[in-house]
Amino acid sequence: MSFWDHLEEFRWTLIRIIIALLVLSVAGFIVIPYIFDSIILAPRTSDFITYRIFEKAGEYLPFLPDFSADAFDIKLLNINMTTQFMTYISTSFSFALLLCIPYILYELWRFVSPALYENEARGVKRAFGFGGVMFIIGCMVGYFIVFPLIFRFLITFELSDAIENSISLDSYMSNFYTLILIMGIVFELPLVFWLLSNLGLIYKSFFKKFRRHAIVASLVLAALLTTSGDPFSLFVVTIPLYMLWELSAIVVKKDPPEEDDLPAVME
Repeated sequence: MSFWDHLEEFRWTLIRIIIALLVLSVAGFIVIPYIFDSIILAPRTSDFITYRIFEKAGEYLPFLPDFSADAFDIKLLNINMTTQFMTYISTSFSFALLLCIPYILYELWRFVSPALYENEARGVKRAFGFGGVMFIIGCMVGYFIVFPLIFRFLITFELSDAIENSISLDSYMSNFYTLILIMGIVFELPLVFWLLSNLGLIYKSFFKKFRRHAIVASLVLAALLTTSGDPFSLFVVTIPLYMLWELSAIVVKKDPPEEDDLPAVME
């Protein structure tokens, strides 16, 4: 195929992706009103599954923070006439984009696979699949752990009794999207290390050498994400971050043999 043939094929790839996004966006317009309260706004009430699990665990582990359901039912404020409508539109599109990620990866695979050798095609296919799964897992960790812990701490934190906490819909949605997206991106770390390993830049010895540094880095990143300062939240967020390091150590290549270890070649 010529350059223009490749360009034409890529154009049709983009067209198919855009059509899929439009179709799923229309579906999002229909279903978002039914799932907005039960999924997106679920962390604002004490009925959220994460709070209930931690509250139940607190009965057996007294050192856990108080996750009791007393008076935790946050009402969001809207101070802009167009905010609810624009949130409806953006949420529907985000819903469509999330569902469309597998199809987008499939279309990209269809476009690049003819130019790859068989071994390269297997590697790229694994990378697409692994990266997609890790992104979804990261988003789930952000939704069920990171965002609820941060939201509950910040909304209940009081500098003075004279100040009443209120939160706008804009602020809630902005933090909701940002934290979940950050966790989805952070969970791509094993894929990044896998790619670096295939380029011959990182091997298993790197992870053994810098394991202690990884523990400290996980603690620092968890502290930046949670902001609450309580040991429990710090621990809960640190564990999955550090597990990414250990998972990365599994997927990278072993160290190449040293020259001294190679068997002597008989002349």
